[in-house]
Amino acid sequence: MGFASYAQNSTDQYFKLTRTDFKEKNAFNTTAFVEKYFRVPGNTGFNASIHHVEDILKKAGFVEQKLNESESPLTYRIEKRAMKNKTWEPVNANIDIIGETLPLISFKTNRNMIPINCLSTPAEGVTAEVIYIQKVVQAEIDKMDLKGKILFSETNPSRLLAIAAKAGAIGVLGYSMPAYTKPEIHQTSIQFGSMKANSEVWSLLLSFGTKEKLKSACLKGVTKLKVNIETKIYEAEELTIVANLKGSEKPNERFVFSAHVQEPGANDNASGVGTLAEMARLTAELYQAKKINPKRTLTFLWGDEIVSTKRYIVEDTTRAKGILWGMSLDMVGEDTQKTGGSFLIEKMPDPSAIWTRGNDKHTEWGAGDVKEKDLFPHYFNDFIFDICKAQGKFANWTVNYNPFEGGSDHTPFLQNKIPGLLMWHFTDVFYHTDNDRIDKVSAVEMKNVGISALTAAYSLTSADENMAITTVMQVKNNALTRLKTEFELSKKAIADGKSVADEKHIIEVWSKWYIDALATINKMPVKSETTQVGSSIKIATLAIEKQTKVYLEVLR
Repeated sequence: MGFASYAQNSTDQYFKLTRTDFKEKNAFNTTAFVEKYFRVPGNTGFNASIHHVEDILKKAGFVEQKLNESESPLTYRIEKRAMKNKTWEPVNANIDIIGETLPLISFKTNRNMIPINCLSTPAEGVTAEVIYIQKVVQAEIDKMDLKGKILFSETNPSRLLAIAAKAGAIGVLGYSMPAYTKPEIHQTSIQFGSMKANSEVWSLLLSFGTKEKLKSACLKGVTKLKVNIETKIYEAEELTIVANLKGSEKPNERFVFSAHVQEPGANDNASGVGTLAEMARLTAELYQAKKINPKRTLTFLWGDEIVSTKRYIVEDTTRAKGILWGMSLDMVGEDTQKTGGSFLIEKMPDPSAIWTRGNDKHTEWGAGDVKEKDLFPHYFNDFIFDICKAQGKFANWTVNYNPFEGGSDHTPFLQNKIPGLLMWHFTDVFYHTDNDRIDKVSAVEMKNVGISALTAAYSLTSADENMAITTVMQVKNNALTRLKTEFELSKKAIADGKSVADEKHIIEVWSKWYIDALATINKMPVKSETTQVGSSIKIATLAIEKQTKVYLEVLR
């Protein structure tokens, strides 16, 4: 039996269960419910989403936790916290050019036109002349009469708020779209933004199409606008919902899934909420049918991005010590034919985050500032990627990866020395825009992600020595493949005049990363009854060291 089939067979039982019983329609319907709302912690849509998940959990058999999560095998709780600042939600907005029949832009078609924290205009709206500023130069603006007028510039409006307030302007219109959203093609898109709370001046965001139309009107002569904005700002509580399937042998050790609720999009991140809700429902179903009995605890968390996950880790240091793996589900449902994105696993920091070359490439999100001291050697990268590849082969699903970049719920895990990965999609032309709607979501994509994530979690929470030894083989083979790739790249780099010492150093760092990753497999089994895992790690380590030595001797 070849390595690939042996590795897959170790997780076959969980693949069979999840492929059969994951109901993608459930994930899609939850996503459709959540995406109706512009979700900010504490507001109507955020809370409705939390309670919708609660209903799913209750119907699945999770019981509300009263004192602690050990009361029942399946528990959930809603954590409520006072918020330092008031919450905010948009209700409606319109911009009309005086003299024209159709509105320039409307909240009904562009929910992202109102930046978070924007205040309301008077109920009847405001009518004022709009002043187009081609270049934001303070000295030139100081010469203008802006009192009672609206500033308009092709820049992020938050940059102009202080200038507008000082000059006596009543509002600011702005435009800010990154190139990867292809705004000249997708002319109705607006990326959501925010502004300083309690500002004296309101601001609104424009799409490429409306920006061009308004600019054309301003260049022809005096242009007046009627602007109506209705928002709500009020005291509220922040909600987080946490569900658990208690481990039967080591309940204090756990795998934690996190999906953030806030943000206004369908893929970002209603799809994460919907996929994780179906994963939790299926987990309860399989447990109650006695088809799974995880030895370690599975935790499912929905809340405010990064904030809720970080708090879950840092507020209880005893609990944090038992978190063995963390995974963020963020933008996991994209119809890639429509968005242009690809499913990605963002790896924990390995050397590709420092030396990004060959087939490795960062997304449009951009590289983080990763140094050698930040590297995080662990088998988790290879384990998850290989499970996703197995599902990809089975379902004809495209699976890719990117070097570490940060910015989602995986980062709090890593910052607290806990292995953490991100499942997501990028580069997406509709990212953070109001065109990120339910028609861009694929139920099949969510199913593939959910199957892969659950298969990995079920495998790891009940891992035995056989699975650990299989993982040693997997990581060793992946290490040798990576070293061969890096050797060929370094050989070419030296031929092109790069430093031999520098190129050797890259090989050495990759070798050490994988050797250190192998060592972490020792802690994978729930019970370690023999020395077989340790022995297999030693054999694999020797193979990597031997091959590294060969490559370093050749590089001259």
